[in-house]
Amino acid sequence: MSKNKVTTCSYFIKRLRDSGYVVDRLWSEYNTGDARSWSVIIDPGVSSIFCTCFNNKSEFGEEYFELYDGNQYLPDQFKIKTSSIEVIVEYLVKYGINNKSAAYSNKTITAAE
Repeated sequence: MSKNKVTTCSYFIKRLRDSGYVVDRLWSEYNTGDARSWSVIIDPGVSSIFCTCFNNKSEFGEEYFELYDGNQYLPDQFKIKTSSIEVIVEYLVKYGINNKSAAYSNKTITAAE
């Protein structure tokens, strides 16, 4: 597995941190039979987005991210299938998790359905 792949936890964290986000590793040692590879928290203490990387959930080679924040900003069980960190950042910005916005962390921002 390549180190410079968005589904690699350390690479994912580094790229989001390089984009200005606070990201902490939560767990990266799920059981080998578990479809989850690792979990992180994005923007802890503010929007607190839990992000879990899934691998091989329903078909061989399938990889995607599930983001969850208790329905504060994101739609419930929000899934993103991508190989690009830029796509992840675009969705974070779209749903108001944007550390460069004056309205950042303003609870009046709501997720668009």
